[in-house]
Amino acid sequence: MEILVCVKRVPDSAENEIEMNSAGNDIERDDLVYSVNEWDNYAVEEAIQIVDKVGGSVTVVTVGDEEADEVLRREMAMGAEKGILVNDEDYEGSDAKGIASILKSVVEKGSYDLIMTGAQGDEGYGAVGGMLAAMLDMPYASLVNKLETGDGKLTIGREIEGGNQEMNEINMPCVLSIQTGINEPRYVGIRGIRKVASVEIPEFDADALGVAAGVDNAKVKKVDYFIPETGDGAEMLTGSTEEIIEKLIELLKANGGL
Repeated sequence: MEILVCVKRVPDSAENEIEMNSAGNDIERDDLVYSVNEWDNYAVEEAIQIVDKVGGSVTVVTVGDEEADEVLRREMAMGAEKGILVNDEDYEGSDAKGIASILKSVVEKGSYDLIMTGAQGDEGYGAVGGMLAAMLDMPYASLVNKLETGDGKLTIGREIEGGNQEMNEINMPCVLSIQTGINEPRYVGIRGIRKVASVEIPEFDADALGVAAGVDNAKVKKVDYFIPETGDGAEMLTGSTEEIIEKLIELLKANGGL
């Protein structure tokens, strides 16, 4: 089975103190520590486990600058066989549709049975996977947290409202957005990283892909970032259970809750 996994280099929220820049239109990106998007890491691990069972290969692709190369090499050290870097300054500021258009062109240059993305890989929009599937005219499922292979089909579990599980059968080729918790991504050691350090990773630019994207072609553009004002905090109620219930009812009445 040939699998393409779309990954992204993002600021590591566990290693950084995120602040707004002076213009107030983005986060301050100087000296940030970056890593692979968490959801994408689960997608790569799932792809590797599938190939371990049924054979084939895993390719990882990312849209970014030269520094995004490190994300591809990390996932290759994890077990992906190949990487593809889409690097063109004209693609900076692309919205979700722009990224999906770029990835569509990459998909069409290969032959893949399964394309996977992280459920949240595009600054929280969760839109690239669905847009990519629509552009490719392929079946799509989101929030996938269980996956079993079959003959030309996959059996997938989806996380839905109320903690319920939905099971579906989906034909290949298809696009899946993977939810965290589907597996436990394996540890990547220094030896694995050194092993892929010199592997040549092909690069595509706008001319090679023939796709117009970037901030000038974006339909969705960021206009402002801000940190919400913090409130006064919670009021902690003390006393016995009966006293707490009585106080809570009084507070609800006083604030129009009852």
